[in-house]
Amino acid sequence: MDKNQLLHRVQAMIQSSTKRPKQMTISTVKVADIFGVKPEEVQKGLEDLVAQGYLKQAKLESPPYHIVFLLP
Repeated sequence: MDKNQLLHRVQAMIQSSTKRPKQMTISTVKVADIFGVKPEEVQKGLEDLVAQGYLKQAKLESPPYHIVFLLP
């Protein structure tokens, strides 16, 4: 999985979000389908991007308590 492509795709998804602050719940299955890879590869790629500081990860404090991704 090309992390550069994943980063650009996720950044575009977050920037198109109408929420304030800009955030997005990322469906690993949907992104995996777009790239033609397994969802586990997308999840690992997202974790790597967060660890490298390209994305921030947070958990919503109110229901449905989804994990969201934000731009740093």
